[in-house]
Amino acid sequence: MTQRFPDGFLWGVATSGHQVEGDDVHSDTWFLEHVSPTLFAEPSGAACRTLERWQEDLDLAAGMGLDAFRFSVEWARVEPVRGQVDPAALDHYERVVDGCLERGLAPLVTFNHFTSPHWFAASGSWLALGAAELFAAQCERVVARFGDRIRAAVTLNEPNLEQLLTAGGKLPPVAEQVKRDMLAAAARAAGSATYLSSNVVPSDLQHEVQAATTAAHRTARAAVKALRPDLPVGVSIAICDDAALPGGEARRDARRAAVYDHWLRVAREDDFIGVQNYERVVHGPHGEVVPPGPRNGMGTAIEPASLAGAVRYAHEVSGVPVLVTEHGIQTDDDGQRAAFIPAALDELAREVAEGTPVLGYCHWTLLDNFEWIFGYGPKLGLVSVDRETFERTPKPSAGVYAGVVATHRPVPVA
Repeated sequence: MTQRFPDGFLWGVATSGHQVEGDDVHSDTWFLEHVSPTLFAEPSGAACRTLERWQEDLDLAAGMGLDAFRFSVEWARVEPVRGQVDPAALDHYERVVDGCLERGLAPLVTFNHFTSPHWFAASGSWLALGAAELFAAQCERVVARFGDRIRAAVTLNEPNLEQLLTAGGKLPPVAEQVKRDMLAAAARAAGSATYLSSNVVPSDLQHEVQAATTAAHRTARAAVKALRPDLPVGVSIAICDDAALPGGEARRDARRAAVYDHWLRVAREDDFIGVQNYERVVHGPHGEVVPPGPRNGMGTAIEPASLAGAVRYAHEVSGVPVLVTEHGIQTDDDGQRAAFIPAALDELAREVAEGTPVLGYCHWTLLDNFEWIFGYGPKLGLVSVDRETFERTPKPSAGVYAGVVATHRPVPVA
């Protein structure tokens, strides 16, 4: 690596409650996994049993020499029934925060990583009257409990994901109908007029949900700042590195406007913008151009420079520092991951050296986990998890990432 990252740069991993904790029975996603028809390949079930094995997972992160750990507080655990807060759930997450600090890991907390309480989804989710205030109250109770000990807060995780999937054609056409049928089945099963979840939004509601989640983000940020004005608050978005061949500039710019620019403008009011990048998209005059070369598990070209490009654009539009809240590669070949990590971080280091402010980097993800509608098939973890025993086994890529981090540790002065 030719460039070094600045002192104070955070090195971490990112996780998500529903994807690793297990038995998130009061959440909307759990409910959707069990209706028929469902878009989910399989139910999340016990996930990685992180609810019980969280200390082991923090040890894994600390053992890699990391100094940051991103996790989400499951609203469905904290408020399983509307108006009824479970103090044991807040106790648990407070223990996780303190466990991070004991291991030298800065806690980076996400307030909503797609999942919400079942009652919230059944009452209209983000489109319901008072939804923003309900979410802000959840953020407020979390910050009141342990906000004095966390390093940064992410309100919403990838609120633009549905726009990205729609613009990129990532889901087959039949998925839209299955999505609608699943939500209708969920509404019937819940005895409600409607059912809506953050990462299951019909195409005709995307703009309405965008406006509602924007209001929720701003209301939550205000609630957090009222309790702890110095806590950095931002939103994390899914963002590809959109590149253009000659004649493809208009297509590139249209995609950016449709998918990213709204949230990047919203982030001008925030302390940072969270960037979550997994691929580069090349636009030609007649559509997307797939370059030759090896592919990742998403079917797109493996491009280590995509993160730096996404970071550059996010900062150019938002004007605020970037926190890489997710970056990784879906692949069953850990050799690809081991080669990809240092190459991508080398490109990011060059971008930082050129003046783009980047606060830290969180690799997605620590564990092979539940990847939403795709179930347990996709592999993005630095650590494999036995699906029966839940034993964790670090992959070679975990050692590679640890090695990159070690090269950036300050040299002790004798």
